[in-house]
Amino acid sequence: MKPVLALVGRPNVGKSTLFNRLTRTRDAIVADQPGMTRDRKYGTATFGEREMILIDTGGLSGEDGIDELMAGQAMQAIDESDIVIFLVDARDGLTSGDQQIGSHIRKLGKKVIVAMNKSDGANVDVLTAEFYALGLGEPFAISAAHGRGMGTLEDIIIETLPAVDEEEPEDEQDEGIRIAMIGRPNVGKSTLVNRILGEDRVLVYDMPGTTRDSISIPFERRGVEYTLIDTAGVRRRSKVNETVEKFSIIKTLQSISAANIVLVIFDAHEGITEQDVSLLGYALEQGRALVIAVNKWDGLESHERSRIKDELDRRLSFIDFADIYFISALHGTGVGTLFSAINKAYKSAMIKISTPRLTRILEDAVTAHAPPVVRGRRIKLKYAHQGGRNPPIIVIHGKQTKSVPQSYTRYLTNTFRKVLDLHGTPVRVEFKSGDNPFEGRRSKLTPRQEYKKTQDNKKKRFVKKHRS
Repeated sequence: MKPVLALVGRPNVGKSTLFNRLTRTRDAIVADQPGMTRDRKYGTATFGEREMILIDTGGLSGEDGIDELMAGQAMQAIDESDIVIFLVDARDGLTSGDQQIGSHIRKLGKKVIVAMNKSDGANVDVLTAEFYALGLGEPFAISAAHGRGMGTLEDIIIETLPAVDEEEPEDEQDEGIRIAMIGRPNVGKSTLVNRILGEDRVLVYDMPGTTRDSISIPFERRGVEYTLIDTAGVRRRSKVNETVEKFSIIKTLQSISAANIVLVIFDAHEGITEQDVSLLGYALEQGRALVIAVNKWDGLESHERSRIKDELDRRLSFIDFADIYFISALHGTGVGTLFSAINKAYKSAMIKISTPRLTRILEDAVTAHAPPVVRGRRIKLKYAHQGGRNPPIIVIHGKQTKSVPQSYTRYLTNTFRKVLDLHGTPVRVEFKSGDNPFEGRRSKLTPRQEYKKTQDNKKKRFVKKHRS
């Protein structure tokens, strides 16, 4: 599972600015006004080879008593996190609100990093001595707005995290194929789990939000080991009111990252919403193989089915590699066909491809459609090899690969997918340029060349003098 980091602190100390800086996005609204963040904001931060989920929380005023201060969402964020980044304002110095927040965090025994934001031009030694009084370890000076101290902060976060071998492996052999079932509330995820298992394994009720946590269920089907992960439904942010439900979202995002296959379930009666597309986008960003199931298909009129199929073709054109199945989890219609798609997608995601075969496919693709000329020079693609699995990563070596346009990258991606007969999994194509061994080196001139160079320089100065 990915570790979770929570950003906490008083209003207007720069949490959203730091969130955007660490996630390298502009997802969080930033303004010079307290209280801009009122809801939970989730993002993915990558430091080196470590990925983690980052949570931006609302400001804690510390004026209405510590019980009220920590009773809401921020307290839940701290409980769910592996590391708390406690952000303070260096310009304001240590305030009573900081002391109240620090006192409560200290009682929880969490790993805490104290970051002194807005420390530009300040005496860092004086500030550090002041914030040592929080009793949460050594404070570190940063400037989230200007990026100062970010490298140090990232190093500290990596050092604070547990070592990689101490974490739970993402692909444990004894768990078989891990299948995360995601979708909005009440689309029938738990009903589908019970149908697959042939028993009432998880609670089913006609009310959104029945499932609150991610439930892993190992089982065997036709000699193949699987683990089903029934996740909580993710609703649009404005519809999420309960604190427990907010942190079910974290479990869902972690389940997607830990899965081999993501089974996305839609409700045929409600169609595709922006929240569905957002969930699909996150799964695609994580490189997970996808199988799409449209549930509650029985009972629909033929014109409604045609409308839904047209909507699927229009809204899901960006994942045309994923197979779509129309099922009824309640009555079992089409459920058995899902496993053929799951097995096929898993096989494609975990495929091993030899370097000679990838290079032959690349050469054929370049012969059929050569790369474009960039600034008068042609891009040369030499050979390809596999750089990873789940999803398959194909690394292409050549010259001027930084100039390869997105359209040509898509062409190569589609070519590899078609020739290798890959289904249900995204394919990532990366480029690497060969280093010039003579870059930065100058040849030593022979005495004759030195003499000729000197004479040429004299001629140039003579011509320039008489022209002027």
